[in-house]
Amino acid sequence: MNETLLTVVGNVATTPVFRELPTGPVARFRLAVTARRFDAGQGAWVDSHTNFFTVWAWGNLGANVQGSVSVGEPVIVQGRLKVRDEERGGQHWTSADIQATAVGHDLSRGTAAFRRATARKAATATEGQQARDEPSFEIEPEPQPEPVG
Repeated sequence: MNETLLTVVGNVATTPVFRELPTGPVARFRLAVTARRFDAGQGAWVDSHTNFFTVWAWGNLGANVQGSVSVGEPVIVQGRLKVRDEERGGQHWTSADIQATAVGHDLSRGTAAFRRATARKAATATEGQQARDEPSFEIEPEPQPEPVG
């Protein structure tokens, strides 16, 4: 498959929004990723452009993100990049989404205490299901299966 897999390090920019959908639980939040470089002339690190991504976490990952991640926290997100182009209200919009396969705190910038989640039964979509309820907060990407193992 020719998917763009990536790992990004950034800060949580919005409070995670969690929804229980017929296809299963999902959490969404915005991630701010700012590149830094050392400016020898100033003798200091300077920030460059900030990129924003919408992170989608499905299933148990979504439930765990909702219970673990808050605005301003440094996180590492791994997943598939999806770039969408669309027309809204006569304007052209481009958005970069990450369908997360893993989300965790960036331990190079602080500490965290892991708590094992209790088992939870996620609703599963029937095979070949085309019609899905869309959350009112944004158009959702295709659901991703839970990783095995």
